[in-house]
Amino acid sequence: MTFTGEFLAFMILALVAIIGGVLLLNLNKVVHMVVALIFTFISIAGIYVLLSAEFVAAVQILIYSGAITIIMLFGIMLTRPYDESEEKGSRWRKAFLFLGVVGFGFAVYIGIYNFPIDQVPTTLHENNPMQIGKAIYSKYLIPFEFISVLLLVALIGAIIMAKREEKGAEEE
Repeated sequence: MTFTGEFLAFMILALVAIIGGVLLLNLNKVVHMVVALIFTFISIAGIYVLLSAEFVAAVQILIYSGAITIIMLFGIMLTRPYDESEEKGSRWRKAFLFLGVVGFGFAVYIGIYNFPIDQVPTTLHENNPMQIGKAIYSKYLIPFEFISVLLLVALIGAIIMAKREEKGAEEE
């Protein structure tokens, strides 16, 4: 096996993504968890760039690293994130959990490694955003518009629910 720059970049980005996920699960302060999640999101965007999916990488950074993380921080600020009522697990539970995760990762690796994938010529590196735009606005126009209306209805519903909770709090 030859070690190319692309392979090295993939390994570094994958390692950062895994470390970010592990830190997300093991850190105690919620803001530190969100920072670990941001590292994971950005490293996944880097992996998308390595796969020549620049548009998906840009969306990953804008939507997940930006918008979703901000929403999570607002959710954290509006709730009580430090609930100490939950007890920590024992060492045996953590060991079994670790073995389960490693076993699952190994099973996924074996499944992907043995999966027969035929190589077909593709125009993957040519005008990705233009190809995505053509697909969305021609072949998938109706589902795209349906999703936008659904998101608008969800936003209006969230505003109405927030107003009702505000009225209930004022009456008490």
